[in-house]
Amino acid sequence: MNRIYLVVATAFMAVAAGADEPAIGTVTVTHSPVEGIGAEPGVMRRDPSDIIKVDGLFYVWYSKGKISPGYDATVWYATSPDGHKWTEKGMALAKGEPGSWEGASVFTPNILVAEGRYWLFYTGTSREYGKGFNPDSKIGIAVSDSPEGPWQRLATNPALKNSDNPADFDSHLVDDACLIVRDDKYWFYYKGRQLGKGPGQTQMGLAIAQHPQGPYVRHEANPVIPGNHEVLVWPQGAGVAAMIGTTGPKAITNSILYAEDGINFSKTHKVIDGPWAGGAYRPEAFSQSGTGEIPTWGVEIGRARGRNTRLPFIERFDVTEEQ
Repeated sequence: MNRIYLVVATAFMAVAAGADEPAIGTVTVTHSPVEGIGAEPGVMRRDPSDIIKVDGLFYVWYSKGKISPGYDATVWYATSPDGHKWTEKGMALAKGEPGSWEGASVFTPNILVAEGRYWLFYTGTSREYGKGFNPDSKIGIAVSDSPEGPWQRLATNPALKNSDNPADFDSHLVDDACLIVRDDKYWFYYKGRQLGKGPGQTQMGLAIAQHPQGPYVRHEANPVIPGNHEVLVWPQGAGVAAMIGTTGPKAITNSILYAEDGINFSKTHKVIDGPWAGGAYRPEAFSQSGTGEIPTWGVEIGRARGRNTRLPFIERFDVTEEQ
């Protein structure tokens, strides 16, 4: 099994005005196949959620379909005793009613555990995928008393839609929810794109609610991160950390950023060969324990590496932290 070696600084360093820049650590990520939800001819699996553990089993949700993008997909889920061997359990969420905001596809799921229930966040689009396709995605929520479902969509959906102000960073679309609990509130990080901008100009925003079902209110500091095409955040000690992929300003790509307040982020690590659209096992994500650390493993969109597949699939990444 491949391993990931993660070299980090022993602690995040606060920087006083006029002080020298803190040392930057290095994170090196390697990747390995999984069983059950890996490469399969004619099957697309991508955009896995973060992972939770319930009664000894790990759970993950993901987009599944027959084309490479997630724009003609439904949400499925799988379970595993060890994070390596997965059993696909079935569809968690079907497409919405034809013509609705989620009628063409539901995809890019994520999970929140709160108030003894399970809250499945997902992206939906009303537009059929094809030539000249331009997504109009919004984010909805479904709830269940069990991670196995059944899932009931909230009547208040969509929980977050694109901004009505054309000047806002998320006036074209929103996508890719990632949730933590902080200050007894629900912090909902997401990516957005402005009208007239391309995928490479995606940025990250934050919305906060008093209750898991919302209403979610955008933070006045949005966008809180000026780049990134995937959203992976976690509680890191007293603050919040985010792993940034290959999209965005060069100063932040392939990095880990940290914010004591969850809003004003700065770079703490560079990342070598980071995960693609990764979903991590984040045991402290909803606990408010103040003891969260860099995730030790997760799943992601896999690299083909000579495999006979043209469709996305899921693989695993692992992390080893060396002090």
